[in-house]
Amino acid sequence: MTAPVLVFGYGNPSRGDDALGPEFVRRLSERMGPQIARGELEVLTDYQLQIEHALDLKDRLCVYFVDASTAGADFEVRAVEPKRDASFTSHLLSPAALLHTFEEVEQAAPPHAWVIAIRGERFELGEPLSEDAERHLEIALEAFRRTWA
Repeated sequence: MTAPVLVFGYGNPSRGDDALGPEFVRRLSERMGPQIARGELEVLTDYQLQIEHALDLKDRLCVYFVDASTAGADFEVRAVEPKRDASFTSHLLSPAALLHTFEEVEQAAPPHAWVIAIRGERFELGEPLSEDAERHLEIALEAFRRTWA
């Protein structure tokens, strides 16, 4: 059975705050283990969104794409709609392009989707998460858990 909700964190864990997406998923897995075990929630990580990930959206009610951002609020959640953009023909897809790919492949409407953008500060190879990114990550996790309850 496919869980109705997918949380997909992406980024490079070796590049400082670029690890925010995968780290969000790792910590969410620890905190929401019972929901995952009951099949209410599924989590997934990768370095980037790719065309093959369109298949991971099948039979979902909603999906959250979690990634690091370089500007804006500590974290923000925004709806994302399917859209063919410049990333459509590359190896690295935007969430909008991935939703568009799903529409093309499945000939069906994609699940409702949101981007959770968590602001990072440092993205250098070999760096750990910055103190600011750690704080933003915890705020985002708590907000997600509150909306889930």
